[in-house]
Amino acid sequence: MMKVECTKLPSGLTVVTENMPHLESVALGVWVKSGSRNELQDEHGIAHLLEHMAFKGTAKRTARQIAEEIENVGGEVNAATSTETTSYYARVLRDDTALALDILADILTESSFEEEELEREKHVILQEIGAANDTPDDVVFDRFAETAFRDQTIGRAILGTPETVQSFTPDQIRAYLGRNYTTDRMFVVAAGAVDHDAIVKQAEERFASIPQRPTLLPVMEPARYTGGDFRETRDLMDAQVLLGFEGRAYHVRDFYASQVLANILGGGMSSRLFQEVREIRGLCYSVYAFHWGFSDTGIFGIHAATGAEDMSELVPVILEELRKSSENIRQEEINRARAQIRAQLMMGQESPAARAGQIARQMMLYGRPISNPELMERLSGITTERLTDLSGRLFFDTKPTLSAIGPLEKLAPLSDITSSLSHNIAKQKSA
Repeated sequence: MMKVECTKLPSGLTVVTENMPHLESVALGVWVKSGSRNELQDEHGIAHLLEHMAFKGTAKRTARQIAEEIENVGGEVNAATSTETTSYYARVLRDDTALALDILADILTESSFEEEELEREKHVILQEIGAANDTPDDVVFDRFAETAFRDQTIGRAILGTPETVQSFTPDQIRAYLGRNYTTDRMFVVAAGAVDHDAIVKQAEERFASIPQRPTLLPVMEPARYTGGDFRETRDLMDAQVLLGFEGRAYHVRDFYASQVLANILGGGMSSRLFQEVREIRGLCYSVYAFHWGFSDTGIFGIHAATGAEDMSELVPVILEELRKSSENIRQEEINRARAQIRAQLMMGQESPAARAGQIARQMMLYGRPISNPELMERLSGITTERLTDLSGRLFFDTKPTLSAIGPLEKLAPLSDITSSLSHNIAKQKSA
């Protein structure tokens, strides 16, 4: 029987574990409720740079020693930066849990941020930015976010720009760290062959130096969805097209309904878009829908890659499927979407890394772990009428965002797409 235990230390740091008795390994990490959105205007890319620099040497370990100590026991350690969170995590055998937690605590409390290492890592990130710019399906998402949330930190690329990355100093990194990495915004989470009390004791000792309050209050401006049009002509075989709308935040009533709607429209081979766009019409190899939630907004998007000759037909077919979803959704489609979400939840419980990440996200978003039965209960109240109503509001009561890269000669102007959406909603209201 798996069991989630949660302890909030006097310092404000929260420790959460789930014992998975059939395992011999542990996935553990430190999740921080801070990401690229918490950067100041002159800090574009510093959250990601900090994540890299954490592994580049501490007061007691060099960068090489950090790597060797974890790999000497067959473990692995990594980190990731997103828009609103940053995570540092490790996977080890049960007997090496204390070592992994010690290394994570070391890089988060004793990082040296030496100038020589900083210059070397800046060069690495510049190469990462260059590689991303050479990958059209990465660029189309970055430009989409910039267009949907114009001139805001939530819309900026997480990696930063070559100019901003090259400008950062150790003191700037320490300032961002002091403002955002505080015990009230940090969660130690472990899943697998864990001993909760042992992890609590070690966390209390090793994270004691983390401040309880920020040196300056963290920054996160409210999101303002703007929508708009970005297109870049490139000599490519396929065009990358991303059409999207403002989605729903994690805490609003329509969040889970939006997840279900994305699944119905483009969540798999049986979805409406896959069947109509690829299977019936053969307009592209890949098409899918997604819904991403943030703390105060969201993104609902449809992504497709298609050749230049099919571009003029692709977008109208997608728009027609959006229109149909606002008129009729079948109960069997809802049942299938719920079954897929339930399967994902259950399969995630078989992976300690997936479970640790899931628990950490729930703690940051809702302040407590949420059981699978409770999650499924939230999905059970979603009706066909609720989804058609949501579809009408998502797609026809807001300005769309279009991001496209490649051979775009036959891609209609955004004004035509907006007109088509407006015409659809006017037709519905008059019906």
